[in-house]
Amino acid sequence: MALFLSTFTNKVDAKGRISVPSSFRAAVAEQSFQGIILFKSYRLPALEGCDMARMATMSQSVDHLDLFSEDQDDLAATLFADAHQLPFDGDGRVMLPEEMRHFAGIEKHACFVGRGAMFQVWAPDAFKAHQLEARERLRQRGATLKIQPPKEL
Repeated sequence: MALFLSTFTNKVDAKGRISVPSSFRAAVAEQSFQGIILFKSYRLPALEGCDMARMATMSQSVDHLDLFSEDQDDLAATLFADAHQLPFDGDGRVMLPEEMRHFAGIEKHACFVGRGAMFQVWAPDAFKAHQLEARERLRQRGATLKIQPPKEL
């Protein structure tokens, strides 16, 4: 399973290309598709990212919903219709589609934000504000994390 950690801010060139952090590229190196999947977040002004295996898992999860239900319809339209398969070029870059850059407010720089099995791509200032707000919400709630035992194979 791919694991995406840390935060990296990289430059977006005039053509919309951006270098994917080397640790993110290494996380997907064993996948058949050499690239990343991005789609617009339905909750945040950011792009959601993952590898093809995670996208397949999400597809299976949507398939478990009632066929033609509103939830199934909305999730399929949000997750899969907006998704872009972005292959790495020879320099480890991907081309961020203009519509995605516009959606996330990405101009000259973008942050790749690790989230475990997935990652996000943000405009740097928007991510800083979001992260500060998230930390404050956690602090106010006194949130903790219960460590789950590893799944047996």
